[in-house]
Amino acid sequence: MSKRQSTKYKIDRRMGENIWGRPKSPVNRRQYGPGQHGQRRKGKMSDFGLQLRAKQKLKGYYGDVREKQFRKIYEEAARRKGDTSENLIGLLESRLDAVVYRAKFVPTIFAARQFVNHGHVNVNGRRTNIQSYQCKPGDVIEVREKSKQLTIVLEAVGLAERDVPDYIEVDHNKMVATYRRIPGLHDVPYPVQMEPNLVVEFYSR
Repeated sequence: MSKRQSTKYKIDRRMGENIWGRPKSPVNRRQYGPGQHGQRRKGKMSDFGLQLRAKQKLKGYYGDVREKQFRKIYEEAARRKGDTSENLIGLLESRLDAVVYRAKFVPTIFAARQFVNHGHVNVNGRRTNIQSYQCKPGDVIEVREKSKQLTIVLEAVGLAERDVPDYIEVDHNKMVATYRRIPGLHDVPYPVQMEPNLVVEFYSR
């Protein structure tokens, strides 16, 4: 389903971390960046470098969201009441492609984006093909009837490498998920440490 496998693995190697916790990640074998200069010894990173890296890691985790779109998400998080970094995570996790990925309807976030884009998903009974659609608590996300037997869906359900978080309720027999609540940072099962506070600092400069 996803054609961006090389890009996905490049993000892993650039970050030097297996950010999706995938067993096939090249970081499991080579913990240095891609390219001829990937093995150079790294000096101490500046504050700006740490902030930029945190932003790239979070942006990459959600399918390498475009910068313009990611900045809009940050601006919305900053506009809302409460902690901006928590709001940022809540908005990212409320994206339809993220909910489809968390519900284990597909194996990767890249596949989730394509799955939604190709019209395989209904939200509250209506076909929705906008990856960035913001789900609300109580929304029902369902794989369309004709898509339930796709190989990618059947394989994803059986993946043992990740569990469905408690803010999403899923019936894999019916391929239906309910988005129960907006999560905070500590609710999200990231395989690596995410630092949205540094992302906020990056955009607040």
